[in-house]
Amino acid sequence: MSTTTVEAGASTWGRLGLGMLHGPSQIYFQQNVITGMLVLAAFFVADWRMGVLALIGAIGGIAGGRLFGYSLSNVASGMQSFCGTLVGAAVFAALGGDAWYCYVLALLGGIATGPVTWLVDRLFTRTPLKAYSLPYTTAPFVIVATIIALSTLPLAVDSPPSDLPTEPVPAFFISLLTNVSQVVLVDNLWSGALILIGLFIAGWRVGLAALLGSLVGSLTAIAMGEPWSEIANGLANYSGVLTAIALAVTFLKSSVGSWLYSLPWIVVTAVVTLLMHRAGVETYTWPYILTTWVALIVAHYISGLKRS
Repeated sequence: MSTTTVEAGASTWGRLGLGMLHGPSQIYFQQNVITGMLVLAAFFVADWRMGVLALIGAIGGIAGGRLFGYSLSNVASGMQSFCGTLVGAAVFAALGGDAWYCYVLALLGGIATGPVTWLVDRLFTRTPLKAYSLPYTTAPFVIVATIIALSTLPLAVDSPPSDLPTEPVPAFFISLLTNVSQVVLVDNLWSGALILIGLFIAGWRVGLAALLGSLVGSLTAIAMGEPWSEIANGLANYSGVLTAIALAVTFLKSSVGSWLYSLPWIVVTAVVTLLMHRAGVETYTWPYILTTWVALIVAHYISGLKRS
């Protein structure tokens, strides 16, 4: 993930504010205020309550990160708030935003990403796994969100019915945007467009990689016979968007080799996603996380691929 040094002269409150804005962009591995604002806007376009819960989760993430010793510069880069942002969004997806306890859970869940981040970080830096320089990425989010989802099943609300078309051609083209939005648990065409614009603002390679991941993922889902309704709403391969950005331009130095290397792993991500869906387990971004960790370990032994 991008961890560009934040301006040293920023005040404490300024760094905390930057952390709130950089957090949403770090979900897609970027440290960019405009990208972060567009991702936040995508939540509010979907539902204002989701936007509020995402912000509360981000606040919790920052608090949890600071409690476990992460520096203000690290917080300002968004590395302690992006998982909390996703936890807030996951609370909305599971429980809605009408009950008071949703907002408490978003805050506590955000705080919980602090110790989970610390533990995953230690696993990858204090064990033999350190040789592979694996990122903790969205693992703290999925661990906390899975615990929240499983422990609040009696309170779960039904997702609103999708009004997206299910005819093959429009469903396919719509999926190119909804795959992007479902990374943050949003089923909305316009939210996907906002996020994609933000990714191109962060860097044209980033935006192009997101499109590549979305395209290859949707084609894989079609080949596996996934229903067009699932393809249209982005549930078939949102994780492939992250895998593409991670391997093509983020954790490996961008090159022809890194882009080609990402292709089979995007397919693997799509397959894992669909298999997890069909097994009825909580998916979140697990397919991306597991696939990318394996891909980076394999890349360690390929001389033509260099870590960034």
